[in-house]
Amino acid sequence: MSDQEKLEKLRAKYAGIGGGVVYDETFKRVAELQFKDGEKRVWPWAGAATLLDAPYRPDAQEQADFGGLDVALVGVPMDLGVTNRAGARLGPRAVRAIERIGPYEHVLNMVPAAEAKVADIGDVPFRSRFSLDSCHEDIEAFYKKIVAAGVIPLSVGGDHSITGSILKAVGEKRPVGMLHIDAHCDTSGTYEGAKFHHGGPFRNAVLDGVLDPTRTIQIGIRGGAEFLWEFSYDSGMTVIHAEEVTGTGMPAIIAKAKQVLGDGPVYVSFDVDSLDPAFAPGTGTPEIGGLTSREVLELLRGLNGLDVVGGDVVEVAPQYDATSNTAHAAAQVLFEIFCLSVTALKARKER
Repeated sequence: MSDQEKLEKLRAKYAGIGGGVVYDETFKRVAELQFKDGEKRVWPWAGAATLLDAPYRPDAQEQADFGGLDVALVGVPMDLGVTNRAGARLGPRAVRAIERIGPYEHVLNMVPAAEAKVADIGDVPFRSRFSLDSCHEDIEAFYKKIVAAGVIPLSVGGDHSITGSILKAVGEKRPVGMLHIDAHCDTSGTYEGAKFHHGGPFRNAVLDGVLDPTRTIQIGIRGGAEFLWEFSYDSGMTVIHAEEVTGTGMPAIIAKAKQVLGDGPVYVSFDVDSLDPAFAPGTGTPEIGGLTSREVLELLRGLNGLDVVGGDVVEVAPQYDATSNTAHAAAQVLFEIFCLSVTALKARKER
């Protein structure tokens, strides 16, 4: 450094102190959550893996108030509804294995775990690994308990069919809007006698009266299944295709999403196949030409302030990705949705 005076000031301030000493008030607030006994931090590879490194509280499932939680992180390891490659039942375990997500969201300047009581409450208790219908009955019943306790559910699937039954709980008292980021609209009909498949949860949700299609925006849509999504257009959903993103620009898409979603309750559903397979190959129905991880983060951060009442990250099939990049992207998106839900929670408490 050519400025010797500045160098001496830096030496006087920083030489000889541990990494746990942080002066900036914002950064200091984060550091105090991370450092114990000076500069010692928890080893990210040690201990039991949980979603977002949150406390593990499976006992909360047995309590009427879910242990007084504000936000419950839930695994939904079920993929009996897939139409292509199976494996998303391993998604929750893969996302739990990702370390070092958060605690600080640098763009939103948030430490969500310091502002809300959150825990990983384990997985949905399924009666049978073989029955798709009973799995959906179990999902609906379990999430109705969470919602009745006034807790925001954030979930990791599992295939996308799980969202339809979650919406039956979240939207039971009033239809919710939805921010849906995906390669596919997932609004097709019954196939082979089954309505609980990952290609049709949002048609079911609209017809069940729990999802408001006029307050639903689907972003990142692409691929050869476009002919199956007639219901999206007929019901009044807003569809933004992946190829539109570059020309339209993310700021304009954020503005459109705010217009569509409005001030009412919003559910956020993120299918990891919305990302281009270059970023997330570990999924059952990959579609090239997708969103980048940076675009998805910009979108979510730009929509902080929505009245988020729940959310999920689905379709992580880790066996198709030796790098774990897909699970890493899913964990980061879960963290962003967590931030949005905490902002919404604070706003509701202030009203």
